[in-house]
Amino acid sequence: MFAKLLILFIIVPLLELLTIIEIGSRIGYFFTIMMLIVISFSGAALAKREGYRAISQIRADLNAGSMPADALIDGALILAAAALLITPGYITDAAGLLLLLPPARRVVRAFARRRLEKAAHVRSIRFWSGPAPRGNPAYGPPCAREPEQRRRELEG
Repeated sequence: MFAKLLILFIIVPLLELLTIIEIGSRIGYFFTIMMLIVISFSGAALAKREGYRAISQIRADLNAGSMPADALIDGALILAAAALLITPGYITDAAGLLLLLPPARRVVRAFARRRLEKAAHVRSIRFWSGPAPRGNPAYGPPCAREPEQRRRELEG
């Protein structure tokens, strides 16, 4: 986890800065900044279009009575692409624009779907906010409840 955070918060911004400086030294800093602005605005327009497309696909799937799993993953990837486009830099802009293209998003969606399915089959997530309030064990974890009370809860 530490290595991922190190890459995310230190190495990526350093690479972005080096890329901006290198491109700026070759084509000029004015054109470098203008390119970043144009890429961001065009990416925002593309993200808006793809986002509306994902929302309409979600609605169509729900109206058909099926689970919109692929459309939901697409929506999350489009949101991630928009966040990458907001971040200034050529590397994140390229990654964001790539995520906005449906063929590239299909590849990432397949990978994300496999990871989500694996996590759903391997792990069990239980949310518990802490110890039960005094005098009411019904709010605690199931193991802290009285067996008779648990039986009544299961019976309904």
